Amino acid sequence: MRHIVTAAALLAALPATAQPLRATYEVHAAGMVVLTMEAEMEVTPAGYRLATTIRTRGLAAVFAPGEQATRVAGAWQGAVATPASYASEGTWRGRPRRTLVDWRGGNPVIRDMVPPNAEEREEVPADLQRGTVDALSALAQLSRAIASTGSCDGQAAVFDGRRRSDYTSRSAGWERIFPARGAWHGDALRCGFESRVIAGFRKDGGADEGRPVPGTAWVAPPFAGAPPIPVRVEMPSRWFGTATAILLKAEPLTTQARAQ
Repeated sequence: MRHIVTAAALLAALPATAQPLRATYEVHAAGMVVLTMEAEMEVTPAGYRLATTIRTRGLAAVFAPGEQATRVAGAWQGAVATPASYASEGTWRGRPRRTLVDWRGGNPVIRDMVPPNAEEREEVPADLQRGTVDALSALAQLSRAIASTGSCDGQAAVFDGRRRSDYTSRSAGWERIFPARGAWHGDALRCGFESRVIAGFRKDGGADEGRPVPGTAWVAPPFAGAPPIPVRVEMPSRWFGTATAILLKAEPLTTQARAQ
């Protein structure tokens, strides 16, 4: 389920001059809806603000019931995203989970962690934490590059407070997304991506946790004048085979809606 949740980070794809936007996604696997995702995104020349909400549905809610709200705020240093504050809070399998991280001088400082990391995972060495970003900021930066260069080639060192991962992505040309399930359709840039945990492994085993996890995202403006965002994402899930996230709706986010 964690890798499906990671896919929600791809919702952070906005260039620096984009209009604030709200997007709604569904994640399908084994012929059913297993997750719903909503995102609000605002990016200015000075910085960015992103918020996502994820909820399990159907059988996924039976095996792993839960919801998670994540938000990040940061600034740009040239073309590089520099997060300032990151918060992820929710409930999974009946247990509250919370991660609050600030970045100071480019390095993460954990403000709160529920449950304590020591209950579940090995500590990530300090040298592997330095110079990292959260997944939302990393993918915001990547998508900003897509808007300016037309390419999704890139890499990032990602730290979520518990795990340290390497992310890479590569361009694979333009493809046509055909109508299906009421989702967005049209021409989109195909981007292959891969994540691999390199530190912060579970203490209870999980020998396969360090294996590369591949995926594919298709990125395009969802409506005329909109910035490019992921319109479809495919990646493996733990229980249901391949999971596919599809964009159902994207619309401009008004000042009034942002204030609510």
